[in-house]
Amino acid sequence: MDISSKRIGSITLWLSILTVFFILPGLVSAAGVWLYEQGTPDSGMATAGRAALASDASTVGVNPAGMTRLERSELLVGFAGLDVNAKFDISSTNRSGGNGGNAGSFVPAGSLSYAHKLSPDLSIGIGAASYFGLGLDYDDDWAGRYYCQEAELVTFAVNPGIGYRISEQFSIGAGVSIVYGKLYQEIAVNNLAGRPDGRLKLDEDDIGYGFNLGILYEPIRGTRFGLTYRSEVDLEFGDIASARGILPPLTLLTGKKVDLDLTIPQAVMLSGYHQLTDRLALTANLGWQDHSEFGKQEFTIKDQSSTSLTVDKDYDDTWHYAVGAQYRISEPWLLSVGFAYDSSPVDDKTQNSPDLALDSQYRYACGLQYDWNQDVTVGVAYEYLDLGEGKLEQSGTLSGDLAGKYDPFHVHVISLNMAWKF
Repeated sequence: MDISSKRIGSITLWLSILTVFFILPGLVSAAGVWLYEQGTPDSGMATAGRAALASDASTVGVNPAGMTRLERSELLVGFAGLDVNAKFDISSTNRSGGNGGNAGSFVPAGSLSYAHKLSPDLSIGIGAASYFGLGLDYDDDWAGRYYCQEAELVTFAVNPGIGYRISEQFSIGAGVSIVYGKLYQEIAVNNLAGRPDGRLKLDEDDIGYGFNLGILYEPIRGTRFGLTYRSEVDLEFGDIASARGILPPLTLLTGKKVDLDLTIPQAVMLSGYHQLTDRLALTANLGWQDHSEFGKQEFTIKDQSSTSLTVDKDYDDTWHYAVGAQYRISEPWLLSVGFAYDSSPVDDKTQNSPDLALDSQYRYACGLQYDWNQDVTVGVAYEYLDLGEGKLEQSGTLSGDLAGKYDPFHVHVISLNMAWKF
């Protein structure tokens, strides 16, 4: 290789590195939060007591040990409609454009669970639901377009499981998680010199694998404790970056394969259920999620000499707390109420970006279950999810300065479910 060839290779490498740091900040993250909203009956308690309830087939995907408490085989179908409201309020920026409008939208979610009794002590089942994801979609010409125009991470997990009763008080369970993930991200590219913006897009999917374990302990009749562990799941997204309207020298991006590796965090949950009276029961959760691992993401641009960057957003692990109650109004009617709090993985507004603005979460819920007959139960629930303010402050050579918060930043959730016992 002659000197000029070496020089060209060196220039190409440094252009790749500059591209990673200054052109693609919005592609080093994926919009993802832990989703409890799956249309299950515990939605009316903000999922308080989820790992200890063991009262319907949804326990398959949550705590498979709970299947041993079900008297009969059961099929449960749940639907949740999420009305996401996320409007960014700009406090300062040095780029033209508006505030992006309402970046939220209506998001359908749900679950399907089946538990089958093989014997009084042994049950198998399968659950399907999404427990991690969401996304944001801004106006094309907004001031933060060089950070993000659209970011979406959709996951769907299938979870077969088995539960076994060791003794009258103690049951164990285990399951395997097969998680499909789809990532879509789009940002504007600043061509400089007053020229029109370009566009860069990633659209890729992958399948990851994990497992979950569960224990259910009932020391006395009417009092239960559930402990669950869900493993991390690694997803590897790789795609040829779709570039449109990108002008020299940024045409370096065209035709390059971009890889993004991220990890859905592992989680632990301890739940309790206590039958206080014949009509009233109290529930609670204490949970932990490994968001510090989710904040570590590897980004690679592949050509003749690949350029990799591992980004650590320095997220904190998060804690989940929930309390709830169920009250039997009359024989067919069961009223539920609940509250949940999840701590924020960020403690500095520079850790947030428009593709994934995180904050503490507050859930307020109520629900009603009706026993249609001895075989069919239907339910409805409402939840108000307060996502905090999501304050952020970003600066970049080409992306520009952007600071502000989200107002409003919340989700209205309506859940419906139906269970068949046979």
